[in-house]
Amino acid sequence: MRRVVAIGFALIVAGCATHSDEQPPTVDTGQIVGEVGDPQNRARLHTELAALYYSRGNMAVALEELRTATSADSRYAPAYSMFGLVYMELKENRLAQENFERGLSLSPGDPDINHNYGWFLCQTGREAQSINYFMKAVRNPLYPTPWRSYTAAGVCSMRQNKLEDAEQYFQRALQLESNEPIALLQMGQIRYRQGNMDDAQRYALRYNRQMPPTAESLWLALRIERKLGNATAEAGYANQLRRRFPGSREYQLLQRGAYDQRG
Repeated sequence: MRRVVAIGFALIVAGCATHSDEQPPTVDTGQIVGEVGDPQNRARLHTELAALYYSRGNMAVALEELRTATSADSRYAPAYSMFGLVYMELKENRLAQENFERGLSLSPGDPDINHNYGWFLCQTGREAQSINYFMKAVRNPLYPTPWRSYTAAGVCSMRQNKLEDAEQYFQRALQLESNEPIALLQMGQIRYRQGNMDDAQRYALRYNRQMPPTAESLWLALRIERKLGNATAEAGYANQLRRRFPGSREYQLLQRGAYDQRG
């Protein structure tokens, strides 16, 4: 889930991450385009490198880069947000919270920090509190990806079983980005729970056409086709689930015939 959450940093390092089998590029940190040796530039550069290592699962090196970043500029707020994400991944929740709060104290309106802190709260059992931070993120007119925060708000509302709120957030996300995959999948889940199988099928198909199938998406599609009486399509999704995700909870539910349970 970390690639979904780290919105701003994922965008920053997207160009570098295309060479996933290579080592991260060597960078001369003493000479940066713009001002030579500027502390904020050095902090930004090392934070971007930390994000790249984070996206590849190398948390130890990410932490080293972030320590270098905050040594260069102790008031560079994005570095603390990245610290928070790394510590969140490491299950060091106290350190994660301290760093998110430090980042917000330095830059209260930063949409990426608000989004990431909101996701942290949602992941640590504070779903109701998380919504405020997602909404702070989307209120920033310079936020380039507000649909991600609307989607996250929808996910966290679903966890509270607030389906009406969740639907509103997902619909808002899809108004802004019609192919937002998580919003599509979750709208399919909502329509299934509401008994609207035709709409549920449309959302599930849109998701599965643009994203590699997951155990969750296959399980949803399978159950929709079962409700619609499409035995051939149901069998096709069942075969994919068995072949691709034999160890998943969803496949265990299929084996038991527990079609009314979500994965």
